[in-house]
Amino acid sequence: MTGFKEHRIQVNQLLNVIPESLLANLSTTTKVDHYAKVLHGKKMFYLLLYGIVENEKLSQRTLEDTFNDPVFKLLFDLDKEETIRRSSISERLAKIDSSYFKQIYECIYEQFSKYYKETDRHKYNLVRVDSSMVSETVGKLAEGLSNSGKKAIKYSAAFDGILPCDIQTFTSSSYSSEDIALPEVVLSHVKKEKSHQNIYVLDRGLQSARTMKSFSDDAIRFICRAKENRKYEELESLLTSEQDRDLGDSMLMKDAKIKLYTGTPIKNKRGNTHYREELVEAAFRLVVIKSKEHHEQQYWFLTNDFRLTAKEVAQAYRRRWDIEVFFRFIKQELHVSHLVSLNKNGIEVMMYMTLIVAMLILIYKKANSIGYKTAKRRFSMEVRNLAIALIVSQCGGNPDLMFKT
Repeated sequence: MTGFKEHRIQVNQLLNVIPESLLANLSTTTKVDHYAKVLHGKKMFYLLLYGIVENEKLSQRTLEDTFNDPVFKLLFDLDKEETIRRSSISERLAKIDSSYFKQIYECIYEQFSKYYKETDRHKYNLVRVDSSMVSETVGKLAEGLSNSGKKAIKYSAAFDGILPCDIQTFTSSSYSSEDIALPEVVLSHVKKEKSHQNIYVLDRGLQSARTMKSFSDDAIRFICRAKENRKYEELESLLTSEQDRDLGDSMLMKDAKIKLYTGTPIKNKRGNTHYREELVEAAFRLVVIKSKEHHEQQYWFLTNDFRLTAKEVAQAYRRRWDIEVFFRFIKQELHVSHLVSLNKNGIEVMMYMTLIVAMLILIYKKANSIGYKTAKRRFSMEVRNLAIALIVSQCGGNPDLMFKT
């Protein structure tokens, strides 16, 4: 017994979700092991998985020490005679096929999402979409978005309320605008779930009326927060005299069918660009609520869903906070704020591996009804106990005697 007796799910059960056959098949289809002498795809996967779980601050040096640690090799049944150097890890991260790790992440997400989909999702499938930035000094990070004298990596993710269901890594300056980055994540996720019934919930990053129209044209439902001075033309009010405008801690001020204005770039004879206002030919819904506590505070929500009640629109937007909590979790507990690789390929590999570890811990957290920090700590302790149990067995002992309750 190497786990906590009151837990419904143990770490060894979660690790069994990643079968050897999956790693072997992907090694063949992705050709991840071509030209690799020691750090084959499977070994890199186990090294990064164990390194993220066990180290407070991951680096190429700690990964070198981890690989050369006999306990790590015993836990994952690796050749105890093999050793590597930091430079080999750095080179491998830069060149290894990141699609290998992406496909492992997608397979694990699919298995875990089946576990909770039927019982744990809300009435509406809300997918929260947002971005987070990680900055480095310009000299270290060769490719990245400009960010106050530094360069930055942008991670734009979709989160279904329990697990991260999509991720995009951006280093090009064109993705500084959320109006470009966030729609790409939405469309990527839509391709995975072609018959989806999702509602995509976004913050103020999405403001492009043309993008909103394209969502409507593609039958993609969304809810986003609009700027309070957004210019629009009201087509009709959706408020009724019988409608309950008391939403608890807020009041419903407006519920209307509208058209949005957008700026169309026009070049004059001198080559200068100015913007001409025009209406976008698509109808949207504007819901405005006012805080009871802070009377001056209003929240404007835009959506293309006319079936939800105004209260449901407001409640759906509030659930967007889940993705903020998720980003804080992977930054504080899984150390995403620290870049192990400064190469874009290596950054993508590390992000997929971080999401894999995050999913394992989040399912562990949910199944055992514990908090984020407790889940991370106990998950790490169980991994350590698995290693101890293997050492005891290898030495001819009985690990059950050591872990008896």
